[in-house]
Amino acid sequence: MSNELRKDAAMAEKDTDLQKIKKLIEIMKQNELLEVEIKHGDDKIFLKRCQAQPALGPVVTATPMIKPESGAAPAGSEGIEALSRPPAPQSVPDPEDLVEIKSPIVGTFYATPSPDSEFYVEPGSTVKPQTVVCIIEAMKVMNEIKAETSGTIVEILVTNGQAVEYGQVLFKVKPD
Repeated sequence: MSNELRKDAAMAEKDTDLQKIKKLIEIMKQNELLEVEIKHGDDKIFLKRCQAQPALGPVVTATPMIKPESGAAPAGSEGIEALSRPPAPQSVPDPEDLVEIKSPIVGTFYATPSPDSEFYVEPGSTVKPQTVVCIIEAMKVMNEIKAETSGTIVEILVTNGQAVEYGQVLFKVKPD
């Protein structure tokens, strides 16, 4: 096969893969899934979507966990794992009594150490100053963010995978 034919075949395969990924994104939107991980043999794809902000549409990111050997992502729904944020608490104390945990850096917020792990904290969790409450990824570096206060998590203001700004409030804590 000539080099030109190989290039055309590779481009066609990439277009097919892109169409499969777009179809998976549509399935995620239809089913209101924030994250999906699909494993098929040696192939693995992980898609994460931020919740829509009132003025913005959904943001979708695709992160290949393992480079597929065949280059194809499965179109089926086998191996789908979806993570979602736990529900917010019913009653919120007076905002003046709460301590805010703010992002010390710009990056991507992660509520779990890995996609299949438990949340670091949830509403109602008790924290101490050294308690890790989340990870913020900045420039491929995972930065553990600690509570730096004692109390109970009342509200989580960001979603897993959301981009955060310096000084943005991530959590509200009722101090002990």
